Parts: sequence; structure tokens; C-alpha cells
Amino acid sequence: MKMPSEYLQEIIRLLYEVHITTGSGRQLGYDEGIGHIVDLLWECRKRRRHVFFCGNGGSAGIAQHMTADYMKNGGIRTYSLYEQAALTCVSNDYTYEAVFSKQLEWLAEKGDVLVAISSSGESRNIVNAIRTMRAAGGAAVTLTGFREDNRIRGMGDVNLYVPAPHYGMVESVHNLLLQQIADILMDKNTEENADTKENVTENA
Repeated sequence: MKMPSEYLQEIIRLLYEVHITTGSGRQLGYDEGIGHIVDLLWECRKRRRHVFFCGNGGSAGIAQHMTADYMKNGGIRTYSLYEQAALTCVSNDYTYEAVFSKQLEWLAEKGDVLVAISSSGESRNIVNAIRTMRAAGGAAVTLTGFREDNRIRGMGDVNLYVPAPHYGMVESVHNLLLQQIADILMDKNTEENADTKENVTENA
């Protein structure tokens, strides 16, 4: 059993070993990769498009958390795929494999972005969601772990992969990565609002 300090050291090690690639498989450095995601989401914000988050289990908790944070702090139009009535309706009337894709089929439009979170990278409902977003003309960002050759890892415009076989560690790193992006977006949002306020004052 790992000592508490060893667990933290392992999390830190994994943060430094996150692999970020494009859909074509090109390897990106950490700063370039995170910057690319920030640019993708900021462009979505400027065009007043929507960002959707999806995941199962612990990843669903991360998805719901980020749906709120990216809206409140990032100024982005997020849309929850976890409303109880819709979630249970789609699962019951179709299948759980369609629980996200069917909602996206009704809601997603060109220019929207899906952030797909799957520790294993094998969740069929996440695979279906990414394909549906693609068909709608939107983009996808994936966060996975476990096997290097998992199904979802190469499906996004940008793909973040955590090389670890344990749910807790993969989910912890996913949460930290998404929180960092949210904080960067919040800073950009604050700067933009400050510039707008300054321009208004100068023109008054």
C-alpha cells in the first residue's frame, strides 16, 4: 500500500506525463496542448456556441462540476446532459449507450464543442457522443486513461491521455487538467471584462 506522500508524488508524476495529441496523432507539448484547448473553447465562447461535458460514474461528477464552472467562471454557454428527466427518459426509451448521443442529436450544432471524459477510454456511450458531435459539425476534446490504445484516445480534435491504470488517479488528473483550463478561461474572461469597462469609461 502506498504511503500518503507516495500517492501525491504519483499524481504529480502523472501530471508531468500527460500525453496530448491532435486527431491526426501529432504529439503536442503540454503548454501547446492546453493552449489549443483554451483557444478552441474561447472561440466557441466568442461565437456564442455551446460546450457539452459527458462522462460516467466519477467522470460524470467531473462533467457536472465543469458544466457549472465553465459557465460561471469562463463565461461559456454550457449545457447539462444530466437533467434527471432527460437522462432517465433517453436511457429508458432508447438505451444507455445513447444517453448522451441522442441528446446531442437534438441539441448539438456546428461550432459546438464536446468534452468527453472516460477513464477507460472504452465507454460506448462516450464513443457514440463523440461521433454525434462530429456529425453535427462540432469539435471534441477527449480525456482518457488506462490503455494507450483505448478507443476514445484518438477520436478528438485534442486528446489528453493519462498513463495510469487506476480510476482514482486518472479521475484526479482529469479534474486538475479541466480545472486548470477553467481557471485560464476565467482569467481571460476577467481581462476581457476589464478591457471592455476601460473602453466604456474612456468613451463616456
